[in-house]
Amino acid sequence: MFSLSTTARKALAITSIAALSLGAAACNRGESSDGEGGGSVTLALSTQTNPFFVELRDGAQAKADELGIELDVQDASDDAATQADQLRNAETSGADVVIVNPTDSDAVGSAVESLNNAEIPVIAVDRSSNAGDVASFVASDNVAGGKQAAQALAESIGEEGDILVLQGIAGSSASRDRGQGFEEGIAEYPDINVVAKQTANFDRTEGLNVTTNLLQANPNIKAIFAENDEMALGAIEALGARAGEEIKVFGFDGTEDGLAAVEEGTLEGTIAQQPDELGARAVEQAATLLEGGTAEAEVPVEVVTVTGENVAEFK
Repeated sequence: MFSLSTTARKALAITSIAALSLGAAACNRGESSDGEGGGSVTLALSTQTNPFFVELRDGAQAKADELGIELDVQDASDDAATQADQLRNAETSGADVVIVNPTDSDAVGSAVESLNNAEIPVIAVDRSSNAGDVASFVASDNVAGGKQAAQALAESIGEEGDILVLQGIAGSSASRDRGQGFEEGIAEYPDINVVAKQTANFDRTEGLNVTTNLLQANPNIKAIFAENDEMALGAIEALGARAGEEIKVFGFDGTEDGLAAVEEGTLEGTIAQQPDELGARAVEQAATLLEGGTAEAEVPVEVVTVTGENVAEFK
């Protein structure tokens, strides 16, 4: 009868233990200690200085906690190179799914393609990537929201007059889509003229500075459309007592500060997104992927026009 040597028996035992450990790890992948799902998900945010993305982060974290998912939140501080490094780190550290809110929809493309090659699924939230494949895109309908903003702004100024537009980060899908929707919407009002457009990078301080400069060349405007509430609030600072009286300002996002300004009457209106819902839905799609399912290609989240008439419903 064939018998193993002592050395061979030890080697066989080690091999068996290793196989059992790998099998257990494979069975437990995507499960938390309490058996309620799980897995490692990286959430790469463009910034956390903007209240909108803080709400998005909080919604994502709450849903991750509920589902037993480990959520690693990264903040690019609106720097595309920083975000690219963070996505590379997510790839090398073994993230199971990456949720990205791009700083720049063009710049993020190579990182998304690299994650694709590593077979790590990518979910885009609020803004998408212009290259590579995303398993799901969770976003408000920014084009429709832009059109809604154009209609509400036009009505507020009697459908005539000169207006300014403050644009978001160049290259971001949110700025592109909101701008497209607004242009299409405002084109229906031939007596309204967009006399100047300039980027203020979705930032309040830049919104203040850009508006101040544009007003010098265009002192007789009747309204300003800003592609987010932060820039709108900066424009309101630049306008001072003219805001809400001589000049109507319209924003986009429905942040807490934006809604407060609508209530005060300095902001004529805003297109309210649901950032916490965006974050939660993105994590839900990640959970589906962790469980071996197929994510929804597009997950739309409703936007609503908020003015003084209905702001109480959102406060």
